[in-house]
Amino acid sequence: MSTEGGTRAIVAALTANLGIAATKFVAFLLTGSSSMLAESIHSLADSGNQLLLLVGGRRADRAATPEHPFGYGRQRYVYAFIVSIVLFSVGGLFALYEGFDKWRHPEAIEGHWWWVPLVVLVIAIGLEGYSFRTAITEANRTRGTRGWVDYVRTAKSPELPVVLLEDAAALLGLVLALLGVGLTLLTHDGRWDALGTGLIGVLLVVVAGILAVEMNSLLIGESASREQVAAIEAALVGGAVQRVIHMKTLHLGPEELLVAAKIAVGPQERALAVAEAIDAAERRVRAAVPIARVIYLEPDVDRVPRGAESGRRG
Repeated sequence: MSTEGGTRAIVAALTANLGIAATKFVAFLLTGSSSMLAESIHSLADSGNQLLLLVGGRRADRAATPEHPFGYGRQRYVYAFIVSIVLFSVGGLFALYEGFDKWRHPEAIEGHWWWVPLVVLVIAIGLEGYSFRTAITEANRTRGTRGWVDYVRTAKSPELPVVLLEDAAALLGLVLALLGVGLTLLTHDGRWDALGTGLIGVLLVVVAGILAVEMNSLLIGESASREQVAAIEAALVGGAVQRVIHMKTLHLGPEELLVAAKIAVGPQERALAVAEAIDAAERRVRAAVPIARVIYLEPDVDRVPRGAESGRRG
């Protein structure tokens, strides 16, 4: 995923959520609906999350330093992990508390402004739909043939998966709020409103958990994809490089890959020829996998006889 595409999706989501949060809060003040309060806090939390993603992207662009020689690319994962914490605490736990409190002390939605929550929720669904559509369009540029679940699980850039999950949760939350408010208006029983609020809380906690698990994996360090590993191994072999003895890869950030490999060269090769072979292999790898920016190759004499199993380790 390009950084530009992720930023476009984040800005679209931020713009939508700021407007939605304001209108939801006004609706809460006019009606006292707990679903509207939970949804306004949800949208406010989402707005803060999108600001966190923008800040993380900016901080990750800093140049490497002696203290951090591999750069700051993983800060995008750090800020995305903070997003999951905010979504869990500010969004999910607050909605669960508010739903439980309103279930114990239900209040019907009455007065001249009873229709405001319905109008606000319908408008909010339209705005969130626009944000969700923008995120889907940007994700489709790099998703390829992967399904949506696989895309969220395997994407190395955190911004679009985060926005996709947040927008999907926001749309489903709005539907739950609409049902809770609508049933409360029909039955004059405030427990429907409380139930909708509680379900929104459960939804946000689940989404926050999914985000935390995925960002934790990226923070620990993930390797290149199978396709990229195969392309790198194929590109390394050539000239004086006879085979790859073993190789490890690690994402230093969404668009930066570390490649460390032990390569086999012939026993008769001179030092200059080996150095030239390593330079050529690095160029081939970067042509095959452009994000392989940091490459360390260790040459070793190929001790496997001709015709022996090529998979033997050196």
